[in-house]
Amino acid sequence: MSFSSQVKNELARHLDNTRHCKIAEIAALINMCGEVLINKENKISIKFQTENAAVARKYFTLIKKTFNINTEVLIRKNTKFKKNKIYVLFINKTKDAKKVLQATGLILEKNGQIIKRQGIYPLIVQSTCCKRAYIRGAFLGAGSLSDPEKTYHLEFVNQNINHSEDLKQLINLFEMDAKIVKRKKYYVVYLKEGSQIVDLLNIMGAHIALMDLENVRIIKEMRNNVNRIVNCETANLKKTVSAAIKQIEDIKVIDKYMGLSSLPKALEDVARFRVQYAEASLKELGAMLDPPVGKSGVNHRLRKISRIADQLREQKGGSI
Repeated sequence: MSFSSQVKNELARHLDNTRHCKIAEIAALINMCGEVLINKENKISIKFQTENAAVARKYFTLIKKTFNINTEVLIRKNTKFKKNKIYVLFINKTKDAKKVLQATGLILEKNGQIIKRQGIYPLIVQSTCCKRAYIRGAFLGAGSLSDPEKTYHLEFVNQNINHSEDLKQLINLFEMDAKIVKRKKYYVVYLKEGSQIVDLLNIMGAHIALMDLENVRIIKEMRNNVNRIVNCETANLKKTVSAAIKQIEDIKVIDKYMGLSSLPKALEDVARFRVQYAEASLKELGAMLDPPVGKSGVNHRLRKISRIADQLREQKGGSI
């Protein structure tokens, strides 16, 4: 089972006690994956379709508990994906459909004709709990969440730009940074920030999924920190080794053309220790000297040795 399906199964078990929150969630479900059918005689029906059995059960339960209406259920095989089933739920009686649609604000009357509202009816999402319920319903209807082991991406897919804009604004009321992108004929409201996805799971009430995602985030962060430390240490080691090789080459030039004993005592000691302990750090070299010298002091002496070697190279015409 995908992580997205786990989240939906958890949310499908979440049932609000208050009628207004149930209505908000029903409105979101119909807006995301439902279809309001209105003919010329103003006869109305509602068709709801999903591939998730848990979502179908929740929609059925919400309609029954909120409006005492039984929906007709049809199950058919998906012709594209033979393993999957499609659950289609109908409210065919105009009286029942109108009752649901008027309560959810999904229809309005204009010039004697009943039309579907393009967007979210503001009155059903006035309170914070109803906003949470609406977002939960929207995710159950047409939301998805990528595997957090791979990437962080949560999205809501809808064909209506007005509804997508309203949903984005609703999510952003919770201090999110949701954005919209068009993907073929669909409008996708999405979040890509891991911490914001965690917050949205909390808002929707998916607390088990939230903990699972947080565990993945912690492990990934630890792994990334370890990689950064290893990469940093590897880079520092390469830098130290490269510097040591250059210093030893300089010392060999001095030893060949003027002898290390011709150097001042302080430089001679550093030079001999550097050749003898090629892999030692500057701090370790300093500790070997008598008296001990700090890292900056060793670095200063090695720079002097490098300048002397460069002068010898110039005198010899760059042949060494």
